[in-house]
Amino acid sequence: MAHENPSRDQIKQLLENAGNIAVVGLSDNPDKTSHQVAQAMQARGYRIIPVNPNADTILGEKSYSSLTDIPEPVDIVNVFRRPEHTPPIAEEAVGIGAKTLWLQLGIVNEEAADIAKKGGLTVIMDRCIKVEDAVLRPKR
Repeated sequence: MAHENPSRDQIKQLLENAGNIAVVGLSDNPDKTSHQVAQAMQARGYRIIPVNPNADTILGEKSYSSLTDIPEPVDIVNVFRRPEHTPPIAEEAVGIGAKTLWLQLGIVNEEAADIAKKGGLTVIMDRCIKVEDAVLRPKR
């Protein structure tokens, strides 16, 4: 059965309750979409935790090589990686006790969704977290 995203009300509530967002595949290049989206979310009050093994810091935050290296709780794992790379990320998200696996616009992987759902995570795929936050939570 194909994955179905939560309702808009559920997504709004999830965003309202989120603090730490780990961004897997966050680029230190300001021209990249991942950087722009994470920067916008940071400006809206979320704590961004970069996950990029090739950078020391991004957006003023320490970057980690993997989700398992992050020493604090993560509410949302926001993924900017190709779909075929997402199942191991879903496994790590379950392993660290994240609440939500969020695959960005254009990223869909049913295997990753199944792994995350079986691990108790809410799963959102093929949606832009920046757009959803702006539409569902116009002022923060």
